[in-house]
Amino acid sequence: MDIYKANVNRYTDMQYRRCGRSGILLPAISLGLWHNFGSVDVFSNFIQIAHTAFDHGITHFDLANNYGPVYGSAEENFGRILKKGLGNYRDELIISTKAGYDMWPGPYGDLGSRKYLMASLDQSLKRMGLEYVDIFYSHRPDPDTPIEETMGALVDMVRQGKALYVGISNYDDEQTRAALDVLKEYKVHCLIHQPRYSMLDRWSEAKLLPLLKEEGVGAIAFSPLEQGVLTNKYLKGIPENSRAAKATGHLQKDWITEETLIKVKKLNEIAQERGQSLAQMAIAWLLKDERVTSVLLGASSVSQLEDNLATLKNLHFTSEELKAIESVLSLKFV
Repeated sequence: MDIYKANVNRYTDMQYRRCGRSGILLPAISLGLWHNFGSVDVFSNFIQIAHTAFDHGITHFDLANNYGPVYGSAEENFGRILKKGLGNYRDELIISTKAGYDMWPGPYGDLGSRKYLMASLDQSLKRMGLEYVDIFYSHRPDPDTPIEETMGALVDMVRQGKALYVGISNYDDEQTRAALDVLKEYKVHCLIHQPRYSMLDRWSEAKLLPLLKEEGVGAIAFSPLEQGVLTNKYLKGIPENSRAAKATGHLQKDWITEETLIKVKKLNEIAQERGQSLAQMAIAWLLKDERVTSVLLGASSVSQLEDNLATLKNLHFTSEELKAIESVLSLKFV
């Protein structure tokens, strides 16, 4: 494959949003490398996805130490993509990675200790062939490690120049407040929080999003399509090749209830009236909230990515549409 050269018009159609109170703008849609970039996947496919993303103005690529499968392989493959030309645009990229979930055996390969986080970042940098990442996240809170230790490790990453910014993921509002208080003591700003957030998972709306706005912390929503539930994939049941059909998949059949499918079908009708796919409407619905800096999407093909990018052509909702969506989401079943 020839050395990649980016589309000269890559910034024409993308929208960029301020990440909290910071100097950073993030694309409204970011690319997550959780699945489809691992050692079991096809390199020629995912390098095309990465190139298409950047060609359309997606500057933010989100990873974690254990993304794959196998663990670490998504970072290794992203390093290969950088070497094949994308790395020539390093100063135009926001590259993030994380640690907090299981990565290697023994007591030092999981959760939130200083030893684990510092070692993990060093390994991530080596796998990707980078001197620094733009954002390093504590991937989840650790109930048994003092928050001062976890946040202190993030602070030192910034001071060592290995991370430009820090973030947290999967922290609830109380845990977030505690983390932010510690970071303030060290005069290091938490750039961003990565919560799970979608039409069907709205836990962050009550307390977390108001807290992030108050504190000037950006928000990037992961699993915005509920791993495919908020697409046309399950409108007629569970396909044989879907995540829900796999016994070891992250999305299990018992998560897709009849009640959920009723809501999804009604939401799809609203999306069709808007001239959008269900996935596009679900993404746009998140971006209607100014507190959401970016929506983090995965992609298994270039066509899927391009379809999601088409969301940006229609982000406006009428009050009637919002009421109709809310009435569906609030449906109760006996």
